Amino acid sequence: MADTLEELISQIKDRLDIVDVVSKQVVLKKSGSNYWGLCPFHGEKTPSFSVNPQLGIYKCFGCGEGGDALSFIMKTQNYEFMDLIKELAEEFGLELPKSFKKTTGAKDIKENMINAATRAAEFYSHQLKIDSKQSRDVLSYLSRRGITQDIIKKFTIGLAPKNYTELYDELKKDFSDEILEKTGLIIKSKENKYIDRFRNRLIIPIQNEMGEYVAFGARAIEEDQTPKYLNSSDSLIYNKGKLLYGLYTAKEAIKENDSVVLMEGYFDVISAQANGIENAVATCGTSLTADHVKLLSRYTKSRKIYLSFDTDLAGQKATNRNAEIIKEVFAGIGNIKAFDESYISNSDDRYACEIRVVSPPEGKDPDEFIRTIGADSYKQYMLHAPLLIDFQINNILREKDNYKTPTEKAKYVKNIIPILREIGNKIVRAEYTEMVAQALNIDGKILMREVNANQNSFGGSQSFVKNVTKNDTIIEKTQKNLLSVFLVPECPISFDKIKMIIGDTTFDNETLIIVKSTIDKLTCTVNNVKELIEHLYTEFIENPQLHTIVTDLISISESYKNLSPQDFENIIKENINRMNQCRREQEKEQMRSLYKNVNNDETEALKIQMQLRDKINNRRKIND
Repeated sequence: MADTLEELISQIKDRLDIVDVVSKQVVLKKSGSNYWGLCPFHGEKTPSFSVNPQLGIYKCFGCGEGGDALSFIMKTQNYEFMDLIKELAEEFGLELPKSFKKTTGAKDIKENMINAATRAAEFYSHQLKIDSKQSRDVLSYLSRRGITQDIIKKFTIGLAPKNYTELYDELKKDFSDEILEKTGLIIKSKENKYIDRFRNRLIIPIQNEMGEYVAFGARAIEEDQTPKYLNSSDSLIYNKGKLLYGLYTAKEAIKENDSVVLMEGYFDVISAQANGIENAVATCGTSLTADHVKLLSRYTKSRKIYLSFDTDLAGQKATNRNAEIIKEVFAGIGNIKAFDESYISNSDDRYACEIRVVSPPEGKDPDEFIRTIGADSYKQYMLHAPLLIDFQINNILREKDNYKTPTEKAKYVKNIIPILREIGNKIVRAEYTEMVAQALNIDGKILMREVNANQNSFGGSQSFVKNVTKNDTIIEKTQKNLLSVFLVPECPISFDKIKMIIGDTTFDNETLIIVKSTIDKLTCTVNNVKELIEHLYTEFIENPQLHTIVTDLISISESYKNLSPQDFENIIKENINRMNQCRREQEKEQMRSLYKNVNNDETEALKIQMQLRDKINNRRKIND
């Protein structure tokens, strides 16, 4: 157990990975030693947000925001510092110092809700094991869908009894009505009494990515029962726009295969995972969101996503709609893959994501196809799944015979041009354009001109930019330079040596004086630059201005890496000399200004001359 808050914070930071933390909110792509993405703190189309895993920091070169893992969580999730420390300590199994007082807050409510949801999952699971007409009917239904006892156990599939208060009567012994209602397990009847939310339904518990039970999907058992599916509402522990069904049981397979299969329904995922397609997930009765895509990107480095929906018209629309969401999320870090390796690629072919479409011709949803045709056949369709662009173009070309006249063809071609424009590789774009022109029996050169029209506004590789501008004075810049040398990774000279060279150099910016004082104090106890940075962020965690300055200093320090000890000392001395020179120039300007203002006042003129003489004598003493 940590004895002090500082020790606890240090232990938490040791367990936090800045890339993992930021990846929950930002899609990152590695470039050099850093990771880049679109800044979550301001709108941008070109990535200027950088994450440095070696130093454990992030920095936006567009808006200037920066900090460490703790500050990122605080800023993006609106945490108070102490609340965050308590929650992370519990997550990592760290004991709080004795000085901490136990308080009841949102964290305790969430914990109770998760416990209630877990107990409910166990209750529903047990109900399915009790021999009754209702349980036999449900087991018979599951058997017809090819769901065995092993699958039932893996996904904790259960049964909600018909009785109005059976779950409530069981759980109210240990949980308050408030907790059970917040968790979505009970609702108030017309008589204003609590009853079970789910009754006479097959229950599919929903787990978050850590495996905690947080919600439920409930399917009707009887033919005339409505609605067919009833899902938990959003709550403190469940946000359907950020959670994917099956991710907890699929995430290791997603990492291993470096790909994910996105399906539509609970039973699609259950059938897929039960039959060896273990990297399958689905949304929880809602449309795909950007948060879903960001979540998936944390588990597949190549961001290879298979879209597997129904093969009817509605399924095709869902494929195109979800593909657009995926493309929007990754738009800032590169192009979507639009060619297979059979095409010649070049160094400019950086793709941020690979989207493929699994579309068996039998017109069945994934669950039905796997049950009736077989998982092996489905895997073959996955193996030969076309890229999104091929799927989209082929679907459009299937209708080409319906367009005969030149006017009809012109309208028809407008549907294809935006797809062709998204292809970044010029050779591949030309190949696809020629293929479409031949299929439609139109002039390929004319089609190519249409595709390339206004091409600058479409596709193209994204570059990483650094465009932050500062209004610091020259003296402030030199003072920042002097402080930044303490933060140079693998610094060639010791902290003590740096302090000796800087000596009693005067800092006149009040904010930088605070930073310098803190650095002087911390360098007496820390062992290296990484520890110094961590302690600085902790010291200034509740002061955004100082936090930003620390991030600026770290960015400046990058310029002083890999210098020899002698060159490093010279850099420090040059900055000191430059600062002193700027001060002398300022003093001269002040004297000139004073002389201009004294007019014919001989007394004031004499005072200024004496001040100037004293400054000259002091400077001579220093030089001697």
